Amino acid sequence: MDCETLVKHLSAYIDGELDEQLSEEARQHLATCQNCRVVLDSTRRTILLYREQARVQTISADRSRALFDQIAEAFKARE
Repeated sequence: MDCETLVKHLSAYIDGELDEQLSEEARQHLATCQNCRVVLDSTRRTILLYREQARVQTISADRSRALFDQIAEAFKARE
């Protein structure tokens, strides 16, 4: 497997959806290609960050406005 093929199948590889032969080829390529390991790691981290962010609860508009007011006051106090 080459880098282009790995990137093409990266999502399915991460999701465990590749057949065993392609999975093995991907693992072999990743064992020898630092660049693709970086791409794999970055992609996995991005997915994790997205999932974490999706779980973050939103705050009310009033609370948001109060927080921004506090930040603005803190900046004014530093001047």
